[in-house]
Amino acid sequence: MTGSGTPVSIAVVRARYNPYGGAERFVQRAFAALAAQGVELTIVARDWPRGTQETQSGRDLAGAVPLRFLRVDPFYLGSVWRDWSFARGVRAALRGGRYHLIQSHERIPGLPVFRAGDGVHADFLAQRRRALPAWRAAMLYANPYHAYTLAAERAMFRHPALKAGMCNSDMVRAQIRQRFGVADDKLLLIRNGVDLVRFRPPGAEERAQARSALGVAADVPVFAFVGSGFERKGLAAAIDALGRLPAGADALLLVAGTDRRARAYRARAARGPAADPIRFLGGVDAVRPALWASGAVVLPTLYDPFPNAVLEALACGLPVIGSTGSGASVLLHEGVNGYVTDALDVDAIARAMAALTDPARRAAMSQQARRSAEPCSLDAMGAALIALYRRLIESGPP
Repeated sequence: MTGSGTPVSIAVVRARYNPYGGAERFVQRAFAALAAQGVELTIVARDWPRGTQETQSGRDLAGAVPLRFLRVDPFYLGSVWRDWSFARGVRAALRGGRYHLIQSHERIPGLPVFRAGDGVHADFLAQRRRALPAWRAAMLYANPYHAYTLAAERAMFRHPALKAGMCNSDMVRAQIRQRFGVADDKLLLIRNGVDLVRFRPPGAEERAQARSALGVAADVPVFAFVGSGFERKGLAAAIDALGRLPAGADALLLVAGTDRRARAYRARAARGPAADPIRFLGGVDAVRPALWASGAVVLPTLYDPFPNAVLEALACGLPVIGSTGSGASVLLHEGVNGYVTDALDVDAIARAMAALTDPARRAAMSQQARRSAEPCSLDAMGAALIALYRRLIESGPP
């Protein structure tokens, strides 16, 4: 990619590296696309799960890219000091021009490329406060961590060293432009990619096996809720909407994900009229079995730049009930491959769920769902990334 025959050295900054996390899966998919380009990848992180370095360092990442780890783990007390000290340590560790390209997934002013995978913190807070009691909403902006993050985000987007902001949705791109005045030519839209071979509509036998493994009857309409961090992902609204389905519209909700307040959500489900038809599966390494056992996905997220769960559901041929706070809603077309509602409009979510209890409607929308995911292949994402990295590397050192 450099034209000199020497390997391209790329550093990726992620404070907590979890190989199963959404941002990390993006890194793995993205850099697998660069296998033929001679890439050396260094993960700059405070920490990673035990065994990750031993199982991935010196091997191919997703079968393709040599992976190294650089630990930056300064002492801290509290979340503000944690993020500030990590940012300071990263800037010091990356000094010296050893890398052709530095891509950060954290809000660190002074680095050349930022992937806004978490979106815009100011817009996240604006959406989150809508779902909170007045006293909790008021406390959001008094929280020192949020104040620090807002300041770091503002400083990063206005720093002269920033060459490119990678956005995974039109929604996030517009929010960055409107809030920080970043020029359009610095904001690159590169949507997440999905493995269209792994995530595909199941055959009849595969669906039956998936349902049997989860103890789900063959004829019951099943909705999947996929995602961790239940407050932001909108699980409360999904639970309440299930309880408002018309009499006779029996349906089951599978919840695949984790949350530190999971017990409170279980209690909420138990109090409602739809207590029995809700199954909490916990965190799952592979979501495909839950998707294959389902007929649709409901994800009324308050704020999510571009949830992989939506892409994976569509690729599996599942209609999706999404929200206006999701960057993936651009892929959803009302009554064609899904529905888009306000995240807090429980009645609208319930109406969409009721519509999708009709087998004929689900079958028709399933075909359209798969078609809408096909342009978002890993190859398409890889091609866009290669073009971006080539341009940035040829423009000179970070």
